[in-house]
Amino acid sequence: METANKFGIWMDHSNAHLIEFEKESTSIKTISTTFDHEDMEAALNKNENLMHNKRQQQNAIYYQKLADEISQYDEVVLFGPTDAKTELFNILKADLKFEKIKIEVKPADKMTENQQQAFVNEHFSMS
Repeated sequence: METANKFGIWMDHSNAHLIEFEKESTSIKTISTTFDHEDMEAALNKNENLMHNKRQQQNAIYYQKLADEISQYDEVVLFGPTDAKTELFNILKADLKFEKIKIEVKPADKMTENQQQAFVNEHFSMS
């Protein structure tokens, strides 16, 4: 199966909705971080530094999963309500493996899946 050239990711620090852009349709896949509120409480009860280290490790795994997906595309738009999109962008920008991929970062609020699909369609239809 041939992959689409264009790809959008709506993301925050917990979830990322991966939206492939194709002229006929779009498909959505979700990747979530495994660091949840219960993990944070358990780690915080032991030690605040432990909590921050665990969060950083989980974020690194989360961002790596997203980077693996992004590596298959020519153009990517990262959008969402938090700084997670910018954090991921900075990681990707530092990696030469992503230098030929056009990556844009756009601000966006919380959105339904339909709104996310419309955002990706509109973004890539204009380019």
